[in-house]
Amino acid sequence: MEYLMSYLEKHSDLTSQERDGLAVLEPRLGNSYIRQRLDLEASHEALALRQRRQFFSREGLLSSPPLIRGCLRLLGLQERARRNALAIEVRHHTVHIPHLPDVFEGFLLLHLSDLHFGMNDQFLDTLVQRLEPLCYDLCVLTGDYRALTFGQYEVALDGLKRLQPFFKSPSYAILGNHDTIRMVPVMESLGYRLLLNESTMVSRGNDFIYLAGIDDAGFYHMDNLHRAANDIPPGAVSILLSHTPETYHHAACAAFDLMLCGHTHGGQICLPGGIPIRTEAASPRRLARGPWQYRSMIGYTSAGAGTCIVDARLNCPPEITLHRLLCRPTPRSSSAGE
Repeated sequence: MEYLMSYLEKHSDLTSQERDGLAVLEPRLGNSYIRQRLDLEASHEALALRQRRQFFSREGLLSSPPLIRGCLRLLGLQERARRNALAIEVRHHTVHIPHLPDVFEGFLLLHLSDLHFGMNDQFLDTLVQRLEPLCYDLCVLTGDYRALTFGQYEVALDGLKRLQPFFKSPSYAILGNHDTIRMVPVMESLGYRLLLNESTMVSRGNDFIYLAGIDDAGFYHMDNLHRAANDIPPGAVSILLSHTPETYHHAACAAFDLMLCGHTHGGQICLPGGIPIRTEAASPRRLARGPWQYRSMIGYTSAGAGTCIVDARLNCPPEITLHRLLCRPTPRSSSAGE
């Protein structure tokens, strides 16, 4: 604890509240993890600020809100795309797990991803309207609560605070590439249970399943599947929360039954037919949105409820997902590729 506190005190950008909150996490996460996450975030913020000043760099052009809005305006699609961004759909996905305990038959998981609070002032109210009539047994959030990948995060915490009272069940969450570890203590004080390369047992009656979560694997590479799966008994039903689908191969090798993720936004601005222009994930394109299967593991990539860079969507509606767990043999499908 003293070593970590000494390290945290050298971070002049940390408030005393942030230092105390992160220090409390040390017995659970380890000082090496906390230090590495903070250092990677600081390096990314410095790089991101440089790239924003270099508009004509590849990164500057492809992530320029004015440029994207200008293109949409020229095509006469700007207003339609903004309306689409708030047209949140409720999608239903059935998951068949042969060894699911009988008591979990019909168990419902509410899945939210990529909320990106601060992109649209109407977003939270619209999201709550979609959530209020839904019934479910457990809520999971697969990361990206902040609009940007750096800078202030108070807007994201405020959105999560205002959203929490509307959840009708325990809520578990992971971090995405837009999120900072500084958010974790406050999120947990609000009632969210963060799974950072950790797992937890979900009980129902005398039976149980396991829920595991890993840190961001696509940008910060802070995921540790071995640690996340370490306490899961062989043969137990296990569900993995991963911000990005990029971990699909390792997750299947770790014998997870179901993997829930997001990050891609389904492409957000897609060609007709929902064909994504970019997915921002180093995984097969068929894993970019919706249900998929790799070997014996079932996967689902949410298109996300929010938006990033611009509050616009085309041919790719935002979504809330309800996953229903059922017990029956699942036919194998073709793999996603190595």
